[in-house]
Amino acid sequence: MTNGVDRRTVLKAGAAIGLAGTQPQPVSAQEKLKFGPVKPFSFDLLKASARKLAAQPYAGPPRPSPDIVGKINYEAWGKIAFDMDHALFAQGPNRLPVSFFHLGMFFQKAVEMNLVEAGTAREILYDQSYFDMPADSVAKGLPPSAGFAGLRIQEPKGGALDWRKNDWVAFLGAAYFRAIGELRQYGLSSRAAALDVAVAGKPEEFPDFTKFYIDRAQTETSMTLYALLDGPSIAGACRFVLTRGKGVTMDIDQALFLRAGVERFGLAPLTSMYWFSETKKETGIDWRPEVHDSDGLAIWLGSGERLWRPLNNPHRIVTSSFSDENPRGFGLLQRDRNFDHYQDGVYYDRRPSLWVEPAGRWGKGAIELVEIPTDDEIHDNIVAMWVPAEPAAAGAEVDIAYRLFWQADEPFPTDLARCVATRLGNGGQPGQPRPKGVRKFMVEFQGPPLENLPFGVKPEAVLWASRGTFSYIFTEAVPDDTRGHWRAQFDLTAGPGPEPVEMRLFLRSGDKILSETWSYQYHVF
Repeated sequence: MTNGVDRRTVLKAGAAIGLAGTQPQPVSAQEKLKFGPVKPFSFDLLKASARKLAAQPYAGPPRPSPDIVGKINYEAWGKIAFDMDHALFAQGPNRLPVSFFHLGMFFQKAVEMNLVEAGTAREILYDQSYFDMPADSVAKGLPPSAGFAGLRIQEPKGGALDWRKNDWVAFLGAAYFRAIGELRQYGLSSRAAALDVAVAGKPEEFPDFTKFYIDRAQTETSMTLYALLDGPSIAGACRFVLTRGKGVTMDIDQALFLRAGVERFGLAPLTSMYWFSETKKETGIDWRPEVHDSDGLAIWLGSGERLWRPLNNPHRIVTSSFSDENPRGFGLLQRDRNFDHYQDGVYYDRRPSLWVEPAGRWGKGAIELVEIPTDDEIHDNIVAMWVPAEPAAAGAEVDIAYRLFWQADEPFPTDLARCVATRLGNGGQPGQPRPKGVRKFMVEFQGPPLENLPFGVKPEAVLWASRGTFSYIFTEAVPDDTRGHWRAQFDLTAGPGPEPVEMRLFLRSGDKILSETWSYQYHVF
């Protein structure tokens, strides 16, 4: 990642006038969409547009007919379906068709869509005939130029799945996007940037993708999108190379330009939901054993150390910071894949894990985790992101590149044993009076280093806490007949204090480290 460099002279776009046509017309007989005039396009031109945009006052994307769009509620919006016969690339063999979302109460900003071909772009013009909707739908009152809310990419034509009913990537709402994992479920999301998340006295900012450019050049499994980003404090140009394989991978390049200073500048941000799990659950809060899209944050530090931070649903907003230099990766993962632990028809056991792999050296900064209280599964309350050490001042330019893996597990698993469960309970021993203010922890690990321990050898639990004392510490094999499944048990007496207790734990045998590091934040109530 570079900051404040590559201040190129803004490219002139005057050539657009010479290339522009005078009448909208289809690009080819294969497409059933309407198109605007021809304009030159390249990623460099898009960067230049973003740089120029950042130097101008923020205007915001268009909001067509807000009185009508505001009446397209969730139920009405759900009855509006895109006609797949009008999907972009629907007519060509071995293609990845693209369909579009309609505007509605929760997606009121119009997003411009464009088709890129041979160094040019043409706007895909909205037409109500692209959508099937009830005869009495309030959406029929929208003007002809209303626009789209977002896009999604359908499964390959000619593949094993019905492309008309199955998609694998969606861009919808602000600068959010998401993809399915290898277990064919949507779950958590990513976004272009996270601005001032959980900053006291300052609202979080949500910039928008205002224009998309869809490259006609593609393979049976890969395609390229470009997007223009715009918000009160930022403008930017983004390139996405999207590949459908084992889950989905995205190679992302961004050029970001700051209109105004940002106190917490989150890059490669991941957004998820965590309500409760086996770690801690209020009595009678819900009939299901667990409800979450992700159960932990995995970190691969630049030093090589592996961390696992189980997620919390705290009683107040909490930010945890893991300082690092040139991180190797991080991700919000769903490690628990047992359906019996969820018992839910929305398949939390199949939700994707999302891993960030930096391209190049990101320098100094921190992987930050923000946990926001929630009392329901409908709220995304978890954010993980990279925050550079250098302040994000007005006028700064940031170039960053990274790869996202939407899979069932992290793409570069450690050779060490991994944490598979964290359980809390009252401290002390069964059958004896339980001491007040003492909490018991049962942390489970599983993996080859524990499978290969000599008979009779127990791993040692190495513990650390920011405050308090440990007692009743021991390790044992979990009695479930699974080789290499061990747990460390200990009691913590934290003592009074308003701040949470930071803890670390790993297993070792002699000088050999056997597990990743469990890094937990315990909130004393």
